[in-house]
Amino acid sequence: MTVEITSYDRDTDRRDRKEKPVAYADAGIPVYLLVDREAGAVTVFSAPDPEGGGYRDSHTVKFGEVVMLPDPVGIELDTEVLTHYVR
Repeated sequence: MTVEITSYDRDTDRRDRKEKPVAYADAGIPVYLLVDREAGAVTVFSAPDPEGGGYRDSHTVKFGEVVMLPDPVGIELDTEVLTHYVR
């Protein structure tokens, strides 16, 4: 699993939301957790596509909700604490 927290840089959309999911999936990382401070949300990407091009599954929840991190992580993540880190 890998975790990214977005910065407030002008290239965050391209880098963290578009390029990294494809790169991590292509590297075989089973779960990518994106903590998106601008959107106030967490996105869980999972099931890397063996044909390339990214993850087959993604699920987004707003800060404050609980999200399930699929196997091999297999835990529920309460994102309530993240509400304190939004501008």
